[in-house]
Amino acid sequence: MLETRHAVYNLQFLSICLSSMLFSASYNMLIPELPDYLTSLGGAEYKGLIIALFTLTAGLSRPVSGQLTDTIGRKPVVIAGTLVCIVCGFLYPLLGTVSGFLLLRLLHGFSTGFTPTATMAYVSDVVPPSRWGEALGWQGLFFGMGMALGPALGSFIKLFYSFDVLFYCSSLVAFASFALVFNLKETLPDKKTFTLKTLKLNRRTIFAPEALPPAIVTFLAYLSFGMVLTLIPDWSGHLGIVYKGLFFIVFTVASLLVRLAAGKLSDVKGRVPLIYTGLVCLLVSLVLMAYFQTFGGLIAGSVVYGLAMGVLSPALNAWTIDLSLPERRGKAIATMFIGLEAGIGAGALLSGMYYQDVIARVPQIMFACALVTLAAIIYLQIYQKRLDFAAATGFKQTEENEANF
Repeated sequence: MLETRHAVYNLQFLSICLSSMLFSASYNMLIPELPDYLTSLGGAEYKGLIIALFTLTAGLSRPVSGQLTDTIGRKPVVIAGTLVCIVCGFLYPLLGTVSGFLLLRLLHGFSTGFTPTATMAYVSDVVPPSRWGEALGWQGLFFGMGMALGPALGSFIKLFYSFDVLFYCSSLVAFASFALVFNLKETLPDKKTFTLKTLKLNRRTIFAPEALPPAIVTFLAYLSFGMVLTLIPDWSGHLGIVYKGLFFIVFTVASLLVRLAAGKLSDVKGRVPLIYTGLVCLLVSLVLMAYFQTFGGLIAGSVVYGLAMGVLSPALNAWTIDLSLPERRGKAIATMFIGLEAGIGAGALLSGMYYQDVIARVPQIMFACALVTLAAIIYLQIYQKRLDFAAATGFKQTEENEANF
């Protein structure tokens, strides 16, 4: 009965979702323990680079992954990202120096620059437009499960074993992700053979102008996530929380609880109203964590933060695909992800530079992230007013005009 009513939810869809979950878990399982690992190597002052370097190469590779997704196909790009995770997990124990670690963080970032872009394009290919929000909610649910299971599993492994075992397990999880997509059917109808010319980029291939509005909102919203990834492990320790993955589990579970409903609502009520709701929740969560500097404040903030991300993610993803042109869907998704990676990277780098292991500065950084979130709300209001004006005056929206919003 489920197959008849929801024909898109077949083995193909399930495989890409499970692969997405394992891919997410493979690199997220390292996050809670990397600050301590870098400190053990003598590089405590470089904690801000753990996430910043990762997101730098992820962001820089987005135009390439978008171009390849629209030319050689979705499947090869998904596989390329998983292979990077497999290789990096085995290299971390071999390059046991600060410089080697930072080099690997750069290399590891290529994985998220490739796989999520092609995964979203793949899902949008096999799902009708009227169900994009719902389907991306499901795919995001699996990806979010990886974000929850990864840190939990990583902290558990490190608690009983070693950093090396943790890195090898990360590779094994990535290999399982690779195995799930290896035999999937390609969904790009007119795929081309890869040549060096395929990698040639210009202004039209680096980003899709039609996807700039969601990219800008994504950038502003995810600045706080870079701060969270960089500072929450230390802030948790300061508050007496031994299990540093606790925040990530709580926020991810909260995100999963609303993600499906948010995706379906965005199909019915529209993307922008849901994004408004998510941004307001995000603002509240940051203020909660900054003002109530206690265990309870952190947990309450993590719950609201998770609700915010659970609403924002499927709505922003579906909004991006709504605005995309069919032949440039990969580029549009890559453009939105460039905003995401730039936001996470800038948030991680700037918060790490200001933090400098002075724990009293963490609430100040959280308040600053709240102000950036407020800027996202204001931008969205301006965007919506201009759209309303265009609709009222019968103004014909073009790709270039859409980019100017």
